[in-house]
Amino acid sequence: MVTHVPAEAKGDERGALLAFLAEQRGGIRRSVLGLTEEQAAERPTASELSLGGLLKHVAEVEQGWLARAQGVPPAVRRDESNWHECFVLVDGETVASQLAHWGEVAAATEAYVRAVPSLDDTFPLPNEPWFPPDARVSIRWMVLHLIRETARHAGHADIIRESLDGASAWDLVAKEQGSSWG
Repeated sequence: MVTHVPAEAKGDERGALLAFLAEQRGGIRRSVLGLTEEQAAERPTASELSLGGLLKHVAEVEQGWLARAQGVPPAVRRDESNWHECFVLVDGETVASQLAHWGEVAAATEAYVRAVPSLDDTFPLPNEPWFPPDARVSIRWMVLHLIRETARHAGHADIIRESLDGASAWDLVAKEQGSSWG
């Protein structure tokens, strides 16, 4: 869901990047407004995706990239044995707990991006088969990647939510703002 992102203060590239990331996070957060846990777990399209699973995934991905940039292991390590849990809520996870976790991750991301000496600073990509060997990326690249990843899944969330109960992204913005579009 596209909403207006205010122009950044002159020369505030970090603020601009973080504002666009926050906008896309909002699209996913809005997609779960007013849903039961059962609705958030439903998969109403041909895809295996659910809104609860998308919420978990984007929080996990953002935390993983932040950890890599900081030179520490991600909180959750995915491999063939647990990859299937990446897009589904398990073991008492709830929409509320995932929203709270993602809020903490988002705050940590913002603090890190604002504090790093330069967006040009780099960190190594992990030694994984889908990354080029010995590659490094900048903090700017990481934030742009998070914007892209979150936006992609915000679009998925729009479709899933509308498939669940007919609520469009515009309806969800109105609900969030306590107004109507009609």
